[in-house]
Amino acid sequence: MKTECVKRAFKYRFYPTEEQAAELSRTFGCVRKVYNMALDARSRAWTVEHRRISYVETSSMLTEWKKSEDLAFLGEVSSVPLQQALRHLQSAFTGFFAKRSAYPRFKSRKKSRASAEYTRSAFRFRGGRLTLAKMSEPLDIVWSRPLPRNAEPTSVTASRDSAGRWFVSILVDDPSVKPLASTRGHVGIDAGLTSLVTLSTGEKISNPKFGKQDRARLARAQRDLARKERGSKNQEKARQRVARIHARITDRRRDFLHKLTTRLVRENQAVVIEDLTVRNLLGNRMLARAIADASWTELRTMLEYKCVWYGRELIVVDRFFPSSRTCSTCGLIRGRLPLHVREWMCKGCGTRHDRDVNAAKNILAAGLAVSACGAGVRPQRSTSGRAFGNEAGKLRKSTA
Repeated sequence: MKTECVKRAFKYRFYPTEEQAAELSRTFGCVRKVYNMALDARSRAWTVEHRRISYVETSSMLTEWKKSEDLAFLGEVSSVPLQQALRHLQSAFTGFFAKRSAYPRFKSRKKSRASAEYTRSAFRFRGGRLTLAKMSEPLDIVWSRPLPRNAEPTSVTASRDSAGRWFVSILVDDPSVKPLASTRGHVGIDAGLTSLVTLSTGEKISNPKFGKQDRARLARAQRDLARKERGSKNQEKARQRVARIHARITDRRRDFLHKLTTRLVRENQAVVIEDLTVRNLLGNRMLARAIADASWTELRTMLEYKCVWYGRELIVVDRFFPSSRTCSTCGLIRGRLPLHVREWMCKGCGTRHDRDVNAAKNILAAGLAVSACGAGVRPQRSTSGRAFGNEAGKLRKSTA
């Protein structure tokens, strides 16, 4: 039986000519315009007529918009990215009605990502040279890594970030992504700030704190930006300097997280993490900057799709499970454990615990219990506080 290949996006930087940059900039603007007009039409139809508009209806609207004198410029760019913008809006509404996401928002010229998606009919890929619709020359792409052999792109997304860098993301079927050989390894992960993650094996992986490393440089660039006259060319240059620093921080952080998550997925058959509500944690003004720099959400996202790719199991433990306060040896649940207490001694068995290592061990035990029998991970109320810990301890010893 033939297995279906995983669709994977390969992102590369490219350097457009002046004509290509102008064409792409026009396309980005038209994509944003069409998306916003379609969103406005759908919102008005629901508010006034209590009627939902489908993708097919917005596609018909796009045809009429192109015929009007005021919007004739929409016909000067490739029609495929405009149709894809309508499809993206349809996906956004589908997610909203399924209660997976918030109501779609209008795209901003200054804040929204500038991008355009081209499907197979709107680009040509031959001999490693990519040419987009409405362009006579191929893009000057820096092939930082090879595409899979005999790859046939199904879609291409061109984009420009706030730092002025141009990127192209090529979506292909990647046969190299397949389940890895089974392993006996299991790991529990406790996310933190001093140590980005602490593993149930006792290993602590320090937090690089890329944002903190460039904080002084970023502050100088932001002060310089604040002194520039609004709307001037110098202000735009200063803004791009700030954006380049942010891009450097983001790129370094993402590279580190990719290497870390790939290692964890390759070495372990099951990965257990805690279900953290990062949005709520960012409400802590004392820790918000450090939490944002740690990027726990991106860490979890990478673990999720890589576990799917490589045939591993990702188990998420309930956020209310007292992993730090539960003794991983005897199961006694301690009453209160302030954040500054990094080590504590169990009054039941006398074991001295490192707070983070103990939490990672409990997270692993809880996750394996869920995987084995589908039980809940929140401990049952008991007078001794040992109910969950004893079972978790037995399971941990049996899997050691």
